[in-house]
Amino acid sequence: MTVCSAPGKVYLFGEHAVVYGEPAVPCAIERRARVTVEPRSDDHVRVAAEDLSLDGFTVEYDGSTETQPDVDVDQSLVSAATGYVDAAVRQAREAADAPNAGFDITVESDIPLGAGLGSSAAVVVAGIDAATRALGEPIDRREIARRAYRAEYEVQDGQASRADTFCSAMGGAVRVEGDDCTTIETPNLPLVVGFDGGAGDTGKLVGGVRELKESYDFAANTVESIGDIVREGEALLAKADPEADPGPELLAELGGLMNFNHGLLSALGVSARSLDAMVWAARNAGAHGAKLTGAGGGGCIVALDPTPETETALSFTQGCVDAFRAELAIDGVRVEAT
Repeated sequence: MTVCSAPGKVYLFGEHAVVYGEPAVPCAIERRARVTVEPRSDDHVRVAAEDLSLDGFTVEYDGSTETQPDVDVDQSLVSAATGYVDAAVRQAREAADAPNAGFDITVESDIPLGAGLGSSAAVVVAGIDAATRALGEPIDRREIARRAYRAEYEVQDGQASRADTFCSAMGGAVRVEGDDCTTIETPNLPLVVGFDGGAGDTGKLVGGVRELKESYDFAANTVESIGDIVREGEALLAKADPEADPGPELLAELGGLMNFNHGLLSALGVSARSLDAMVWAARNAGAHGAKLTGAGGGGCIVALDPTPETETALSFTQGCVDAFRAELAIDGVRVEAT
């Protein structure tokens, strides 16, 4: 039995624009997916999922995800949950040169599914690491990130970026621009997350931005402007002392950029009433900045606030079902048990 875990993430800046080669800066957070893998004597894969906003399910199949678990949940989420595990299995088999390897897999996660916190990336990253280790063929974190990206690219019909999987594999803060992925140093930013209990349709949202970008020059310019915001934020982080707590001046500058980023994402049609309500609740509570994180359409916002005020305000905001402080996850994917 091998157990590996990988963290979720929030975007400081850059979601959606990163799909078009603009830079993005996501940060890993201490909300984790844990994947337990036990090799089997046949080529079947048995997946038991818990805590995936799906009320739990178990399904066994022989190399495809045509057999769907019977749960009272949107089937697109079920298909995604099994699809990501299936893609991770294929990558692990290929990496270990074991095309007929079978596995019993248990997935546990405290990352809400489809909420913009990188739940699928964390499951795929942890799954590839656990499965290759269980087969006696471990691979390094960068190779895990590369293969996890390939898995997400497959499941998301070519609309994935490397940001989520690289951040989950490496931990900390990272910068992604096209195929260029690097870790960056950052202070331990006071991140607060608000969750509306929903989940956006990533494919539909990404497709909508693509249609706008291809139809209107001003939409293409908006995507490029998000890239400019990322570069400004990156420059601020580069001047900060990663060993010191960020001061109010740095937080105010970063927060202002986050606010601008949210406005541009709203203009591209990927926000939602619940997300906007949480963003404004955070700002009114004194947060230095707040924005949606992830694909949008529902899910989560992230705010910068070292005080308890934003978390308190969000907990009383209509439509917010959970609010929590998100600590930066220094560790990326890691082994929990062997």
